[in-house]
Amino acid sequence: MQSLFETEYEAWLSKNIQEEENPRRRERLEVGLGHGTVEFLRTVWFPSVGHFEHLYPEWGVRDFANGYRYLDLAYRPGNAKGGIEIQGYGPHARDLDVRRFKDLCRRHCLLALDGWIFLPIAYPSIVDEPKQCQQLVLAFIGKFVSTDLSASLTAAEAEALRYARRILRPFSPLEFAAHIKVSDRHARRILGKLASLQLLRAASGTKRIRSYQIWL
Repeated sequence: MQSLFETEYEAWLSKNIQEEENPRRRERLEVGLGHGTVEFLRTVWFPSVGHFEHLYPEWGVRDFANGYRYLDLAYRPGNAKGGIEIQGYGPHARDLDVRRFKDLCRRHCLLALDGWIFLPIAYPSIVDEPKQCQQLVLAFIGKFVSTDLSASLTAAEAEALRYARRILRPFSPLEFAAHIKVSDRHARRILGKLASLQLLRAASGTKRIRSYQIWL
């Protein structure tokens, strides 16, 4: 029986293949993703995020020479530009010659100049430190949570969103109440409103929510 990850992964990859009109990217997708990318998705991305929305494998980006650079993964909620690449130890460290090293640096420069936020993940870290990688991913996603707060939000509601983005982990109403120095009941009203607007979500509890976290 397939795991939840395998089911979701296969559906996501198939959807990308079916919707792709560029033959070069479609061919890359049909070959299959690299081992490092799949392990990153299996042990880091999916456990921490829980879905593959806004994530695109083998994403083509035009460079200044009118060629294509392919990112292992692109994270694109709205018009955001987030790039993730899995750095294998061999090709990116031990075996990197001067020409390839210069090209790698140029690649990162071009992405930065084009407005991309780039997250390189070392493959040994995926294997040895998956929890640390999960925290990096959550911080990376936090960069793309809209900073344009609705004018209808109060100062306390806006601060609740900033607080949730900053700590990136589930937090209790009592924690937030202590942070802005209000009663537990008032903190619950603030967090409940943000949850109803789908800006926060319940992390634990059903009838009485015990903790909240930023909506990813």
